[in-house]
Amino acid sequence: MPLMDISNPYIIKFLVENYDKTARLRMRWNKLHREKLIKAATLQREEKGYSELDVMKTALEAGMPAASRDYTSGSRNRRLKPISDNSIVQGVAHMNKGHSIVDVGLGDPEDDPKLARPDTDVSLDPVMRPIDPNQKAILYKGRPFFGREVYLKKRSAIPPEDKYYFAESSGWYYGWRLKDSYFGKRQKAQHGCVYRLTRERSRSGPNPDPDHYKNPAYEGGKCLLE
Repeated sequence: MPLMDISNPYIIKFLVENYDKTARLRMRWNKLHREKLIKAATLQREEKGYSELDVMKTALEAGMPAASRDYTSGSRNRRLKPISDNSIVQGVAHMNKGHSIVDVGLGDPEDDPKLARPDTDVSLDPVMRPIDPNQKAILYKGRPFFGREVYLKKRSAIPPEDKYYFAESSGWYYGWRLKDSYFGKRQKAQHGCVYRLTRERSRSGPNPDPDHYKNPAYEGGKCLLE
């Protein structure tokens, strides 16, 4: 439905007449019910003598017929023997513990005693891998060659994959379990930066193709690179 054009003089006159009519009807209703409005505004009502207990008793009595009906209809079901789908009740001992750290091959109970748990133990798997005792001993020796700062520095040099069983942060997804890939199995560079053939130092904006993308030029029967 299109909106009314309130700038139209006829529509303005129509709205003014309806507003006046509504105001007259409200004034007439207030005049007819004047005594009731004054009585409700001043709270001059007849005292009933109800207490808080009476109000609660009324609410409980209103729900008693439904409670009695439900008790009568459910009496037969309460006498029936429950139907069981199995001869025994399944418990913690019957649970299948799958997808744990040991099952997926991410840890060894010999290296981490926390992983050697019975099947009835449903506690959470450990988050961090066991710390090397030699590194932990750094905390209990004197500074400046030992102590908390040296310990944290040595721990920061260890990849997160060697310190945790799973990626605890979304920033760890890049390079996580790189050892399982082709690049992780190759021999690492001993010095300098490692460059990929299709990766440039700058990633912002368009860049020319690498040198190995150029077409070879033939000159005198020899293949030369441009």
